[in-house]
Amino acid sequence: MEHTINLPETTPRDAVVRWQRAISEMVGGYDTDPELDVVFDIPHDEIIISRGIEFSSLCEHHLFPFFGTADVAYIPSDGIVGLSKLARTVDCYARRFQTQERMSSEIADAIQQALNPVAVAVIIRATHTCQKCRGITKNGQMITSVMRGAFRENPTARQELLQLLAL
Repeated sequence: MEHTINLPETTPRDAVVRWQRAISEMVGGYDTDPELDVVFDIPHDEIIISRGIEFSSLCEHHLFPFFGTADVAYIPSDGIVGLSKLARTVDCYARRFQTQERMSSEIADAIQQALNPVAVAVIIRATHTCQKCRGITKNGQMITSVMRGAFRENPTARQELLQLLAL
């Protein structure tokens, strides 16, 4: 299926090339690794949270950006991972054609697989420009959450996490 857009003559000649480069950069996460393989042998059995990790992504349905923040929490079992690795994991999955729901799950699954924590949670808040700029043209924020392990199965652990995040 081929689509063309007739651009006004005033559009810079290299605009399409710059747009293609921008899209390639925005979906560069397919070629990156979250690098969750460096675990520090530091005993810790309480909740660790990296809050407010900014990201931008591209909605796979409309190819419009969505952007927001991710809160990533886990309870370690075999050591801790460096703080930057959690942000790198968010970036790795955000820089793809995505849905917010799947991105939340992919981040949680990557942390679960690499670290085997007692619990992992990912909470994402995002504004979707496909909702803001087309269709119903409304402001709004979508929130998704994924809970694994004790955060899903233990109401006390879940409540402590939600209190720490002030949700």
